[in-house]
Amino acid sequence: MENQFFVDSEYLSPAALEKKHKLETDPSSRKNHMEYLPGMEIIESDVCQQVMYQMNSFDYSFYTARDVRAALDHETCSVEDFKALLSPAAEPFLEEMAQKARMETSKHFGNTVYLFTPLYIANYCENYCVYCGFNCYNHINRMKLTMEQIEHEMKVIADSGMEEILILTGESRAQSDVQYIGEAVKLARKYFRMVGLEIYPVNTDEYKYLHECGADYVTVFQETYDADKYETLHLFGHKRVWPYRFDAQERALRGGMRGVAFSALLGLSDFRKDALASALHVYYLQRKYPHAEMSLSCPRLRPIINNDKINPLDVGEKQLCQILCAYRIFLPFVGITVSSRESAEFRNGIVKIAATKISAGVSTGIGDHESKYTGKEDDAVKGDEQFEIDDDRSFETMYKDMSGEGLQPVLNDYVYV
Repeated sequence: MENQFFVDSEYLSPAALEKKHKLETDPSSRKNHMEYLPGMEIIESDVCQQVMYQMNSFDYSFYTARDVRAALDHETCSVEDFKALLSPAAEPFLEEMAQKARMETSKHFGNTVYLFTPLYIANYCENYCVYCGFNCYNHINRMKLTMEQIEHEMKVIADSGMEEILILTGESRAQSDVQYIGEAVKLARKYFRMVGLEIYPVNTDEYKYLHECGADYVTVFQETYDADKYETLHLFGHKRVWPYRFDAQERALRGGMRGVAFSALLGLSDFRKDALASALHVYYLQRKYPHAEMSLSCPRLRPIINNDKINPLDVGEKQLCQILCAYRIFLPFVGITVSSRESAEFRNGIVKIAATKISAGVSTGIGDHESKYTGKEDDAVKGDEQFEIDDDRSFETMYKDMSGEGLQPVLNDYVYV
């Protein structure tokens, strides 16, 4: 297999290099990515079958300007209309799509934009994902915060005025088990109104436990819905099991989570098909769990430590804007998050059109919020970042910028009674 993403690190031991190269070049040495590993819960659900049927049969070259025109004229956007809006034929209609998306956003969300920040509490990982800075073969500074350190980071963030936090870890049960994550959630409830999780997928009973600890929602990146391509990118670890990851949001909802978020990492495979599958994943689960809050994002690949060659394959800002506008037209009630992977200029523009949620004061490293938020440097050991961000504005700056764009920044929209 030609590996276009990962370059060998000079720090890898000969034994690690040998194993890595065998995994890359010899498919027979890798476990079947469609087979569950021991301990992984299997749920009976037809959502995956529906999504994959639509994605695999999606020929976007089939759609014409007439199809796009009809989709924009329809009051309600069907699945076929959505496919037309994702096709290359829709690119000349981008301005009209943006106008319609902006109208839908205003109708359902007003001029509000929600602000949150991520907090990485560990970067240990047991997976070999060739595009990720945390992957187990990448030589980086690994770190796992103690509860005392987590609370300190949370207090620094909360003191800035932020009311929603997204807790993230690398995908390592050994280093960041469910109980560790649960204790971090309990701490977060002391400081924040909303607590989200972006961790390795777990079973229904474990999601139930994390919800009881205080987690409100769960975000899972499918990375790519193309199972064959997925196999070539995830060579080792629990993340390699494609169907278990696909069903994570449904297990989270069965475990009592109030909301779930979905995403593909654009640039790993055919971005139009991944965009279709991501939205349809929401579409079909929405009909099955109408009470649940659901949201979408569509981040693009970014460079990682020890490898600056990772970039989106063919997803320009124009294509990204097209996807976000199509999402809004197809799913008018669904929240859309735009990542700090994108530039400040792009994010300032898209929140006035289609996006409703934006991260601020972002760090993808471990243990560095005090220096980032207060400017106070310390000698503490810090963990390396997962990927490079493009928009590094502070919460205060982001709040002012959003207000300056004529938007109303919202820190929390949920009241517990």
